[in-house]
Amino acid sequence: MSNVTDLHRGPYAVGFLLVPNFSMLAFASAIETMRMANRLSNTPLYEWRTLNVTDEAVAASNGIAVTPDCTTAECQPLDAVFVCGGVDIERAYEKAHLFWLRKIAQRKMVIGALCTGTYLLAKADLLDGYRCTIHWENMASLREEFPSIVVSAELFEIDRNRYTCAGGTAALDLFLNLIMHQQSKGLAASISEQFIYDRIRGQHDRQRVPLRLHLGTSQPKLIEAVSLMEANIEEPMSLDELAQAVGVSRRQLERLFQKYLHCVPTRYYLELRLARARQLLLQTSMSIVDVGFACGFVSAPHFSKCYRDYFGVPPREERNRRPGTGTQAN
Repeated sequence: MSNVTDLHRGPYAVGFLLVPNFSMLAFASAIETMRMANRLSNTPLYEWRTLNVTDEAVAASNGIAVTPDCTTAECQPLDAVFVCGGVDIERAYEKAHLFWLRKIAQRKMVIGALCTGTYLLAKADLLDGYRCTIHWENMASLREEFPSIVVSAELFEIDRNRYTCAGGTAALDLFLNLIMHQQSKGLAASISEQFIYDRIRGQHDRQRVPLRLHLGTSQPKLIEAVSLMEANIEEPMSLDELAQAVGVSRRQLERLFQKYLHCVPTRYYLELRLARARQLLLQTSMSIVDVGFACGFVSAPHFSKCYRDYFGVPPREERNRRPGTGTQAN
């Protein structure tokens, strides 16, 4: 996360542009994380303001209305602005939202989005050439409408001065990571403990996108094969065994994976096992060797090589990044 803003001098001012039907969970997760940072540090590290294009209250998707602190025309200088989106984002925004976002983008400031707020950034042409993410329900439509934008399935994306997250509790992870890098790893870990949050998920954690959402009911054989993979992590099945179990030929199974999941079955299986390994490294005290064996790797060197190739760091370094371990940042 080398592109995250470095240690900030003075309160870091964040504006939240509220769009009708915004996600209250994502919005509250972001603000509560900063509030707790201030409380635990006994220092006003962060301040925040709610914004609207008018002075009218904005209703969240749960019906609770939030009166903005100021209008977009009146707001004082900010370090970052996050668009708070939610249900039916395509019909919830106004042209005034887009106009203001394009205007502030000229200041080269941090501009981000919570949940479906990513759609507004794309609509304002502020994501061209950037990686971004959005809630899994909106991925397909975002890719369809904006084919030039790189949309990932990560929980959050930080690409230079564009910060996007999938919504829900992913906003908590995004802001915990920001605090970790702007302030300290120890402060972020303390906030996580206050919220009874088991671990701070990182940028490589992916949304759990239901496979049935991708495929509907049209590919029961493929869904069955993936379910078998997920149930056989410690002792991986061979491709021939999988094909036989679901009642198709090996070649047919390869075609299904390539057509609908855009990879070969062995690669998909490997990524499932590596994702499980990462969970075990970050959430348990199992030895690295035992984690490798539990995820179907026959040797520690092979596990380490595959892990490094996929995540960019070896398993030991991944574990040392866990809050409360290793050297804390200043």
